[in-house]
Amino acid sequence: MAYITEEARRELLDDVAEAADQLGLALADLGAAYEQLDEQTGDRLEEQLFRPVQTAYGRAQRTHAAFASRHDLPAREFEPVTATAVAQDARSLIELAVEAVRRADDGLTELQDSMRPVEVGDAELRAGLAEVRELAGALPERARTLLRTLGR
Repeated sequence: MAYITEEARRELLDDVAEAADQLGLALADLGAAYEQLDEQTGDRLEEQLFRPVQTAYGRAQRTHAAFASRHDLPAREFEPVTATAVAQDARSLIELAVEAVRRADDGLTELQDSMRPVEVGDAELRAGLAEVRELAGALPERARTLLRTLGR
């Protein structure tokens, strides 16, 4: 039984890492979009999109590392990610970032719905996942608002 629990914890850790990777990709795309914007729009992008994704990314990494530590599993180093396609315009990069955040959120939703965090996880893991989802959940609407005013 201990082997099955350890294997399930490793799979859960991999799922959290995948969500963190998607958030890292979103950060890279938002950073590339920022470089293409005027100062005022760039500041709005940073405040409304970049910072919340950066916070979610950091929380996902901390959740991953803490869970690994609590269960004596190897923690993963998260490498910096490069933008999906630097040659694209800011609008496209923001849309790519939103899609990456959605993939992260979908993965975490599926993980939470599976009840694995309850079965093999712990309260701190569940709280971390919920916080990441809360931070990421607001991004699509914020991005839509920003994109409506882009180029005006």
